[in-house]
Amino acid sequence: MLFNTSRAKALCCATALGVAVLAGNAQAADTSACLITKTDTNPFFVKMKEGAVAKAKELGIDLKTFAGKIDGDHETQVQAVETCIADGAKGILITPSDSSAIVPSVEQARNAGILVIALDTSLEPIDAADATFATDNFKAGELIGAWAAARLGDEAANARIAMLDLGVSQPSVDVMRDQGFLKGFGIDLGDPGRWGDETDPRIVGNDVTAGNEEGGQRAMENLLAKDPMINVVYTINEPAAAGAYQALKSIGRENDVMIVSVDGGCPGVQNVADGVIGATSQQYPLLMASKGIEAIAAFAADGTKPMLTEGKNFYDTGVTL
Repeated sequence: MLFNTSRAKALCCATALGVAVLAGNAQAADTSACLITKTDTNPFFVKMKEGAVAKAKELGIDLKTFAGKIDGDHETQVQAVETCIADGAKGILITPSDSSAIVPSVEQARNAGILVIALDTSLEPIDAADATFATDNFKAGELIGAWAAARLGDEAANARIAMLDLGVSQPSVDVMRDQGFLKGFGIDLGDPGRWGDETDPRIVGNDVTAGNEEGGQRAMENLLAKDPMINVVYTINEPAAAGAYQALKSIGRENDVMIVSVDGGCPGVQNVADGVIGATSQQYPLLMASKGIEAIAAFAADGTKPMLTEGKNFYDTGVTL
């Protein structure tokens, strides 16, 4: 297996310890900021919040945090943006649940002089935010797709693939991970700007999970009803993967179906070690958030806006299989 669980566990432990940073720099004492995540239950966003809180404490920034009730709850995110505007925040970090639906409220924030940085998931269009700090989500998908194909060897030509995506609105992160996986696996894409239009007969179908365990189990059950011989499962994230595993376990197939995923959170890394997930692309949500807080502090100090990674339209925070 290509995934180094010992190294990944060490990274998880290190990031968990990272929240113990002590306050001591009051250079941004009069600066307030907001973090708006998709949910406050997914371990990925829990870690993101830890990173933001730790860095804000270190820099003396007053940070308020908000989260949607479920993945896809953009209405709560819009309300949070409005609250941040009213409170006079200097910057907003947001992981959009719907890449397009929140753009008008983001525009209002920017018109009010607030720096807006998208984390993990870009807005549509991407320049609706001042910057995006994220993993290359297409690459993250491509890594696990290539791993799955290599693991199957010649049998990849006969794979029966279930695609467990995020939501029907197809936010950018959802599309990029899905399409990256298919490319990595060696499947021709249709429109790379959306999922579900591919014609390769190896794809059993797509279903949506809302990025949680319950949704993952339900989606897996739906696709198993369509084709009980599925042997490869792509999942948008690790909670969805855990749900897919439960669906497979209920019919005694947990040991003969390969599940791959994206995020690399501590529970997901443990699931790789336990054999629940075959491989996952590890991202760094704590880094995304801490860099975002640093960018808000710089903007508050002298109006400096963050630089992007050379050759890309976002700041790439890295990904590892």
